[in-house]
Amino acid sequence: MSVDKVKSYINTIRRDFANKPLEDNMVMDNPMDQYAVWFEEAMSSDILDPYAACLSTVDSTGQPSSRMVYIRDINEEGFVFYTNYNSAKGGDLLNNSKAAFNIFWGELERQIRIQGVVVKVDEKISDDYFNARPRKSKIGAWASNQSEILNSRNDLENMYSTLEQKFKGVEVPRPSHWGGYCLKADKIEFWQGRPSRLHDRICYTKENGIWGKNRLSP
Repeated sequence: MSVDKVKSYINTIRRDFANKPLEDNMVMDNPMDQYAVWFEEAMSSDILDPYAACLSTVDSTGQPSSRMVYIRDINEEGFVFYTNYNSAKGGDLLNNSKAAFNIFWGELERQIRIQGVVVKVDEKISDDYFNARPRKSKIGAWASNQSEILNSRNDLENMYSTLEQKFKGVEVPRPSHWGGYCLKADKIEFWQGRPSRLHDRICYTKENGIWGKNRLSP
């Protein structure tokens, strides 16, 4: 397909949204509880990787960057994901701890936007999660200098093979440069697509440790 055909498609194809409402009396008082309700519905709908989220960070120059990660835990403070602390996202978060998640479940015409501050989780939490990972994923965490320039795929695979031999017959420990972050949410918005672009938006904000909610104009 040519670029002109792509342009034609994205400028002419239209579809309307289903008429599934998100009324004020349908949402929970706590956004974490509401997330749990929607997540269960996403699971029931057989959505692929419902725990996937787009994480956006900002570097020291003000340049935003986004990538997909997996939300692997939820606690009373927020949403936990794991990564290489020396990665590009880790560098961004070191300079600016503010970040955002965007979760999009197209099959349900739903979006969840989460904003807040990111902090490292306790080392024991990172250890427990790492120890529960498949062995090959553990070795992969050691093999990859995430976000750094790689001369060839062979270099990565050779490093992996070397580490396989190094850890043969022993437990693979968690690298000190790898672990969990928690996005401590202070703003969470639930978006439901509606006909004529008159979408439903319920936004929760936390002030002084208490969640409040409002409806936003689409």
